[in-house]
Amino acid sequence: MPHRQPDLADIIATLDVDRIDDEHFVATQMDNPAHHIVGGHIAGQALIAASRTAPGRMPHSVHVYYLRAGDARRPVDMHVEVARDGGTLSTRQVTARQDGQILLEVLSSFTVDVDAPEYQQPIPDVPDPDSLPSSQEQHAAYADELGGYWVQPHPFDVRYIDTPPRLAADLGEPSPRLRMWWKPVDAVPADPVMHSALLAYLSGTKMVETALAMRRTNQAATFNALIDHALWFQRPVDLSDWVLSDQFTPSGIAGRGLTTSTMYNRAGQLVCVATQELYFGRGTAPRH
Repeated sequence: MPHRQPDLADIIATLDVDRIDDEHFVATQMDNPAHHIVGGHIAGQALIAASRTAPGRMPHSVHVYYLRAGDARRPVDMHVEVARDGGTLSTRQVTARQDGQILLEVLSSFTVDVDAPEYQQPIPDVPDPDSLPSSQEQHAAYADELGGYWVQPHPFDVRYIDTPPRLAADLGEPSPRLRMWWKPVDAVPADPVMHSALLAYLSGTKMVETALAMRRTNQAATFNALIDHALWFQRPVDLSDWVLSDQFTPSGIAGRGLTTSTMYNRAGQLVCVATQELYFGRGTAPRH
């Protein structure tokens, strides 16, 4: 049976880690048939843990290195070190462990609001999300494949602007660029840090698709693992409305795939820039 998507409520509940003392947190994982810890999920948990030690400040960057896979059937211990508190910026280091072994290391930075001149790259000229079919509608022809994997309910409503990887694999026309609108299927808590953590979660699960399209394969049939993941939050993201993710993969070399995403809110404001590198393993070169 294919992996079923978690409910949005379960994602939110597990992102909100339990605080044991000033610097220690426990992060409950979401189990799945492979019992693997989802990279974007644990990254969001680490961001939440760090933010709880920097009250009154918003995350503006987080850098994650994934060292071990971990077991999603058991919780993860997180230790937050207060590396620095300045007049504007605060830095935190998060170490996540399971059975004494380090699963990931995270550096995150938080800031107060600063009044300063602004500039940004403009939002691409793309169709309105309400004019686009849902991901399930786009994959209707594959409803019987992999036990209904492509049309199952999803915690986020995704509207592809470019051809999604599963369709691109059949068309034989892969593109290094993949643009999509997305938003949660239900309302999320008003906590702005939770919105940033949900963005980290989704970027960890959707940015891989850009590299998969170039490999002429899909996430359901291909081993992949996050190696590192970085996000720069340009302004608080409001997930009560759509977010555009403009994704691009500049290279796939030596079993690794590098991807970037530039994200905008519906008003055209830049909210986040993210990068990640994935490992696809040996002997899985793209088919030509």
